[in-house]
Amino acid sequence: MTAPSVPVKEPLVAVEPSGPPPRSLVSRLASGAAGGVMRVFLILIALLWVTPTVGLLASSFRDPTDIAESGWWTVFSKPSELTIESYSTLLGNEDITDSLLNTIWITVPATAMVIVIGAMAGYAFAWMDFKGRDWWFLVVVALLVVPVQVALIPLADLFGDLGLFGTIFGVVLFHVGFGLPFAIFLLRNFFAEIPRELLEAARLDGAGEIRLFTTVVLPLGAPAIASLGIFQFLWVWNDMLVALVFSGSGSKPLTVALTEQTRQFSGNIETLAPGAFISMVIPLAVFFAFQRQFVSGVMAGAVK
Repeated sequence: MTAPSVPVKEPLVAVEPSGPPPRSLVSRLASGAAGGVMRVFLILIALLWVTPTVGLLASSFRDPTDIAESGWWTVFSKPSELTIESYSTLLGNEDITDSLLNTIWITVPATAMVIVIGAMAGYAFAWMDFKGRDWWFLVVVALLVVPVQVALIPLADLFGDLGLFGTIFGVVLFHVGFGLPFAIFLLRNFFAEIPRELLEAARLDGAGEIRLFTTVVLPLGAPAIASLGIFQFLWVWNDMLVALVFSGSGSKPLTVALTEQTRQFSGNIETLAPGAFISMVIPLAVFFAFQRQFVSGVMAGAVK
């Protein structure tokens, strides 16, 4: 008769806890204090950054007499000082209204042409094989470091010979020429990240290069195109150097007109404040309209 077997108990093995080690009370208090200090610091920086804009807006709605007697912050205690007389006077000035229209006629075509030409060139550099493609792209990258000041005098002579000096079309051409290198660089890097299999599948379905570009590449490149549009719009809208050189009396944009108003009215803020705010509010509206695509487009297109 055999004795019943007794199960042998295995020795207990200590199981190490997974995950990060527990943090001490001092460590948690230190991290919480650091986060709170950082938030307060960022809020203070944001307030300091926004303060001049708020002051410009408040000054644009104040009477010249009130501006001379007190600071713009008094509108919070005396809202009765707010008036639209400065805007009525400014918009009744034909020089300002004409220059505002000139700014639109310069900015919109310059932005649209850079986007269209830059998108086509970026697609060609990314997905089309042609002789010297890499060398031509290196030339485009090299043009990114060419300063605007270098080309002012040569292009002024060239535009004078062609009859484009002092015209809106001449200013547009200058902005398009200097905006294309960055546009091609940004969009080429973005388009190059599109999966090759997706493009090959479209080609197998019978799509040509034009249809492939318009129906596949452009919709996928919308974030980068939106980022490029914001950059180009802001650069052209706020430009004054190129406008001072290449625009004439009938083609000057708003930046040049405001500079002339400073000389004419001895720098009176009741004239400059509403004009400067009008010049600022339109680019802000464009930026906030495309802000969702801005960050993703820049990060995806700038890094290959």
